[in-house]
Amino acid sequence: MRYLSILLLAISIFIWSPGSEAAGFKNETLHYVISYKWGLIHKDAGEATLSLRDNGSVYSLVLSAKTKPWADRFYQVRDTLLGSVNKNGFRPLSYSKIAHEKGRYARDDIKYHYTSNSVKGETKLTRRNKEGETTVRNKTLFGPGPVFDMLSVFYYLRLVNYDNLERGEAMKATVFSGSKSETITIKCLGKEIIELKNKKKRLAYHIKFNFTQEGKKKSSDDIDTWISADSAHIPLYLVGKLPVGQVRAYYIP
Repeated sequence: MRYLSILLLAISIFIWSPGSEAAGFKNETLHYVISYKWGLIHKDAGEATLSLRDNGSVYSLVLSAKTKPWADRFYQVRDTLLGSVNKNGFRPLSYSKIAHEKGRYARDDIKYHYTSNSVKGETKLTRRNKEGETTVRNKTLFGPGPVFDMLSVFYYLRLVNYDNLERGEAMKATVFSGSKSETITIKCLGKEIIELKNKKKRLAYHIKFNFTQEGKKKSSDDIDTWISADSAHIPLYLVGKLPVGQVRAYYIP
């Protein structure tokens, strides 16, 4: 269930510098509910917890996501994402995705290596099928930099000074997602008032983005997210398409 991770993490990557007020992060834990929407059907299908810990020169990141019991019958998900980011320049050092989905096990591990003009990701991909057969393969990914993964992008997003952006401006950058190097195109569509799951209203920036490979081939449907317009820049609400219906994620204070 690719969207369970994407809706919380693959929000956007920006290639301009963060605003001067973006000094960094303090220890925090954020909670989300993930729901399925199709016509009149709107039911909570999963939950996720995202945490950051300040460990001196490095941020340690963890996201855990799982489907609810009723959704387990259709597609059980137990995913954990782990990451570390150097606070100096906010550059990822490592990333792991550990997925238990529909009776299968998969693990992606990425180690980052930096040069003056590019970023290399040494990736180890481990897969185990329902019969217990395990395969391991290695792949090297490259990007022009800055480059992020599906966990570190969540936080880099929050360092952006959105008030300096023009409405509708499009930006592009690179993300390593397991075995692929993808391009993300992002547009900030301005500020909107949105209503959260608890019926409270918040002022938020509306951001739309999509994923492509090789600069042209679309690898995922467009995703819309709304980020709090205060200094915290917390992703409040996200919407993505499924073959049937939508998947939505709501921030739970």
